[in-house]
Amino acid sequence: MKSWRSSVTLFSSFQWLFFIFANTVVVPISIGAAFDLPPNVTEMTMRSSLIFTGIACVFQGWKGHKYPLMEGHSGLLWGVMLNLGLSAPSIGLGYAEIGGGIATGLIAAGVVTLIISAFNLISHVQKIFTPMVMTVYLFLLTFQLIFVFFKGMLGITENGEINIPVSFLSVGIVLLVSILKIKGPRTISNFSILIGIIVGWIFYELLFPEAGGEMGSTGAAFSFFPLGAPNLQFGIIAISFFAGLLNLCNTFASIQAASELIGDEAEHKQYRNSLFMTGGFTIFAPLLGLVPYTPFTSSIGFLQSTQIYERKPFLLGGMLLTIIGLIPPFISFLATMPITVGNAVLFVAYLQLFGTAFNSVKGQQFTSDTIFRLAVLVLIGVSLMNVLPTAFSNLPALLQPFLTNGLIMGVLISIVLEKSVNWTRYEQLHN
Repeated sequence: MKSWRSSVTLFSSFQWLFFIFANTVVVPISIGAAFDLPPNVTEMTMRSSLIFTGIACVFQGWKGHKYPLMEGHSGLLWGVMLNLGLSAPSIGLGYAEIGGGIATGLIAAGVVTLIISAFNLISHVQKIFTPMVMTVYLFLLTFQLIFVFFKGMLGITENGEINIPVSFLSVGIVLLVSILKIKGPRTISNFSILIGIIVGWIFYELLFPEAGGEMGSTGAAFSFFPLGAPNLQFGIIAISFFAGLLNLCNTFASIQAASELIGDEAEHKQYRNSLFMTGGFTIFAPLLGLVPYTPFTSSIGFLQSTQIYERKPFLLGGMLLTIIGLIPPFISFLATMPITVGNAVLFVAYLQLFGTAFNSVKGQQFTSDTIFRLAVLVLIGVSLMNVLPTAFSNLPALLQPFLTNGLIMGVLISIVLEKSVNWTRYEQLHN
């Protein structure tokens, strides 16, 4: 029995490792492309990303919120930084100017987050991020991530066309993981994510041997503030600062969802400790050109898929990721994992996140009036996600990053409506 438990822990740790790695590796590569970084600088940010993502996971699981929740690069801030980097030519600023403004804004947001934790202002922040705001956030986060991974698993070419053979393989991986999850015995179902990655990787190498690795080693070049030294580009600072504070949604939504899933009630201290660590990592991230960290709400989908809630495999997975970041040959090996395979597996894992969002509205009675507090915001956010950023190019540069991010706009409007509209009154009118 003891050897069986050890085997389960070992396989669970590797499953966590691949999950965290698949969620991490694409982020520094995409940021490097958006800010036109040299390959050796991009490799440096990737190695730093692996090392500190592992460290952040271990610290959060050990002394922070103490749940098996991945501490990873914020999807919200990732989108904001990509939008700002890609919009550099249209707003007349250089990459270093935009990157420096982002660094200043994020450092300021990290300091404010530390202040919120240090002075125990959690209750005041929770009044802003109400349950309905969290519900809107969960729905929009689900759509944003599913869009990313669905497009990623299709292997879209530089010409914008679908790579049909790769797409067929991705669909096969999705079906395999889904069947294992739904129909397989628990001993197999719990490791459906890991099985999907390994089987998909093998078939990809057999079917597309000419593709090779996604990224080769070029020799990392270390530097501080690779995206740009902190400056006073106030428009960029304002956007980054606001997005950094809005990133607190992740902490509250993740801890609340994890506590409900595991079946306990999160203590006030867990929120406070988690925010303190997130604030510290947010200040530190710009120093190495990284997207700031946050507890991954999408980890809930992973936990629901695997049904393994113990912390030990999660902590070991984080340690393994840090070790890999410190040993270049390991990075070179894992960097050959096809991104399309990772996207296909994560697509299935994150379908569970929709269930988390759906469950968050249980017990809420909607009328023809009060449905607006959810439907309008979610549909506006999803609509903005599907509008090309260039459509807003004739608007002021300060507004463009907001309007091109459906997640930010949906949550922002939700906060305004929850504070300005007495929804209880409308509910009573229909009783």
